[in-house]
Amino acid sequence: MAHIEDYRIYYYTDFKGKEIVREYIEKLPKKEQVKVFAYLELLKDKKGYLDEPYSKHIKGKIRELRVDFSKNHHRIFYFTFVNKKIILLHAFLKKTAKIPKQEIIKAEKNYRDFLVNKKKYD
Repeated sequence: MAHIEDYRIYYYTDFKGKEIVREYIEKLPKKEQVKVFAYLELLKDKKGYLDEPYSKHIKGKIRELRVDFSKNHHRIFYFTFVNKKIILLHAFLKKTAKIPKQEIIKAEKNYRDFLVNKKKYD
């Protein structure tokens, strides 16, 4: 049972009303979904902060949740916000050693949009 002081997960919603990260997770095979949701629970339990290899700082307030499943390397960009909110900004399947710059740019764009429209998450 959730307590009022518990951290909570929020999915960033774009201007079309799409929850990009939720849609990404829902398209994954069931076993991978289970692992992603387990990591999200762990993130909530640890108050939005996990050490490597589970999480890594990306830029500014943005961090990545790192969910590896066999050869699939899922990355979910997120940040923690006031009132114990964990905002999931962007997700993608990592296929290269370095994170593609355009993925970071998408997360930053969603972060800025969230800050302008944060009231819709109250």
